[in-house]
Amino acid sequence: MEENEQPTGGPYFVGKKDELIEAKRSFRTLEDRDILIIHHQGVFYALDSYCYHAGGLLQNGDIEELNGRLCIICPKHKYKITLAEGESLYKANDPQEPQPVPRWYSKGMKQRTHTVTEINGEVFVKLSKDQGWLESDFFQGEKGKLERAKVEASEQKEKEKKKEKKKLESNK
Repeated sequence: MEENEQPTGGPYFVGKKDELIEAKRSFRTLEDRDILIIHHQGVFYALDSYCYHAGGLLQNGDIEELNGRLCIICPKHKYKITLAEGESLYKANDPQEPQPVPRWYSKGMKQRTHTVTEINGEVFVKLSKDQGWLESDFFQGEKGKLERAKVEASEQKEKEKKKEKKKLESNK
């Protein structure tokens, strides 16, 4: 292995601790995988940057505590994903309970998360590959990237139409 070459999977240097803390959210591409690095409440998290459900960009999602767990909320369809484990959560009633009370349930691991370490003020991410195939993996592959590009182009067209319509209405 050459001197500058890193082993597959990392750990990869992703930035200086102070800069990542200040940014709060950062985007990196490691081994052709788009990763979102988040600093929240003193902890670094790393996960695939596109939501497992429909490829929504998680970078713009709110972070909320649900049932004692920090979750990022996909801005596209409001799916809730735990930052630490990549579990998808949903709220529902258990119809078998005498008095059903809404609670949070897990759909299981859906979003790939990655290990973050900090050494002497430098932050590193090691890509996780040991969980088998997860749904967020689709949007990291060629088909998923093409699908994301189509959706983004369609959304951009819609924005332009709305902008044009607004412009026409204001000229009346």
